[in-house]
Amino acid sequence: QVEVVESGGGLVQSGGSLRLSCVFYGSIFSWYVIEWHRQAPGKQRELVAVITSGQNTNYLDSVKGRFTISRDNAKNTVYLQMNSLKPEDTAVYYCNAVDIRTVRTVREEYWGQGTQVTVSS
Repeated sequence: QVEVVESGGGLVQSGGSLRLSCVFYGSIFSWYVIEWHRQAPGKQRELVAVITSGQNTNYLDSVKGRFTISRDNAKNTVYLQMNSLKPEDTAVYYCNAVDIRTVRTVREEYWGQGTQVTVSS
């Protein structure tokens, strides 16, 4: 079955950078839209960025200009480059693969285990 595995989280100071990776397994990569979400303790999970198989992207307003989502279809991998990090970016970041064939019906999706990003002040 489909599986996604995130990596790249860690501890960084304000203004620093991290690159998260999401590796996709188990199906045809181009059938899936890949999303990055984050959730801080006590807060709702929020969509940070999304990328389609055609490289179209959308971002949460608060990360525009700082974060870049990209997709390497040859490697079945999506990246989230995070620059100019702020303490409010601290959260667990999750990769989610959404089957584009199912978005109008069941919305089949597959979540990773999450990777912790901590930004110190």
